[in-house]
Amino acid sequence: MITPNGEIEHTVHADTHVDPLGAVRAPDDPDCDVYLTGTVFLDIIFTGLDSAPVRGTESWARGMGSSPGGIANMATALARLGLHTSLAAAFGDDHYGEYCWDALEQGEGIDLSRSRTVPGWHSPVTVSMAYEGERTMVSHGHEAPPPEGALPECPPRARAAVAALTPGRRDEWIARATRHGARIFADVGWDDSGRWDLAGLADLEHCEAFLPNAEEAMRYTRTDCPRAAARVLADRVPVAVVTLGSEGAYAVDGASGETAEVPAIAVEALDPTGAGDVFVAGYVTGTLAGWPLADRLAFAGLTAALSVQEFGGSLSAPGWSEIAAWWQYVQACSDQDPAALRRYAFLEELLPAPSRPWPLRRAVPTIGFGRSG
Repeated sequence: MITPNGEIEHTVHADTHVDPLGAVRAPDDPDCDVYLTGTVFLDIIFTGLDSAPVRGTESWARGMGSSPGGIANMATALARLGLHTSLAAAFGDDHYGEYCWDALEQGEGIDLSRSRTVPGWHSPVTVSMAYEGERTMVSHGHEAPPPEGALPECPPRARAAVAALTPGRRDEWIARATRHGARIFADVGWDDSGRWDLAGLADLEHCEAFLPNAEEAMRYTRTDCPRAAARVLADRVPVAVVTLGSEGAYAVDGASGETAEVPAIAVEALDPTGAGDVFVAGYVTGTLAGWPLADRLAFAGLTAALSVQEFGGSLSAPGWSEIAAWWQYVQACSDQDPAALRRYAFLEELLPAPSRPWPLRRAVPTIGFGRSG
C-alpha cells in the first residue's frame, strides 16, 4: 500500500508456514510455546542521521518509523520464527497503545489474551536515533497501575519462558512457570547499582540458560575474559551463553562440559536495536527444537545479524523468508568459504523456497493515516 507521502506501508505477518518444532510436537503439548511478560513501548525511530544530535542545534533525519518496542521486540522475534507466543503486558488506551496491540495481535499473531488495556494510562514511549551503526534512546513512561479484578492465569502452561533478571529481586512468576514445566531462558540488564553481585540474581536457580553479553558476564564473575566468565556461570546454570559482539558467541554446557563457539556473520550494521532480543529468540527456538549447542549458537547469531541490517527493534526481526533468501544468496557467492557454509547447512531441511531475492526489505510503517473519500 502506498501512503499519502509516497512511502510503502504494510503489515508484516509471522512466517507461519515453517514450524521449527514440528518434529517434537505431541498431542498433549501446551498451546503456548513461549511466555513473556514486561513493558511494551511505542518506539519512534529516526534514521538517516549523519551524526549524533548536537546541543543547541536542530537535526533532521532522512527517515522515520514506528513500531512496538520493549518486550514486544522479543515477542515479535519469537513469533516470526514460528513459535506460538503469549505476551502478558499492559497497554494504554491511547492511540499508541491501540496501534501496538493491533500490530502485535493482528500483524504478528501474538496471543494477547493475558494482556490488558489500562484506561487513562498513556503508553510508554522511546525515541531512538540511529547513526554510525549505534543508537541513542530517550524514553518516558510511568508504571502501569495494578489491575482491577481478576486477570487470566499468568503464566500459562508453556514449553518455555523468557525472563529479564533483576538484581536483588525475585519475580514470583518465574518460579510458577518452572513449577508448570516451563524451561526458563534469561538475560540481564546493566546493574546501575554497580554491585554486580551474582548471588543477587536469585531467579538464576530456575534458569536452563543464561545469556548475558560479554561485559555483563565478566562483571558478574569478576573475570577479565568472556570465555572464562562463561565457564564460571556454567557452575550456576545448566547452559551459559555469552555474546561477544562482532566476535560471535561462546557457550558452555555445565552438565556435559561441552563448549561451542561460533563467529559472527560480518554485516553492515545499520541499527543494533533489539539484536540481543533476536539472538535470544533464535537460541530459544533452536533449543526447543532439540538442535545441538553449536547449531543453536549459529542460528541465534544469524538471526541477530540479519536484524541489525534493518532499522527498528521488532520490525527488524527476521522471519523464515528472510533466512531462506539469505541462504540462497550466500550459496551463490563465489567468495564464500565452504566450511563457513557448512556451518549453516542444518537449516536446509527447514527453509522454504525463497519467494523474493536477497536482500529483502521490510517497509517501516507509520502509525497510520486517516483516509478520506
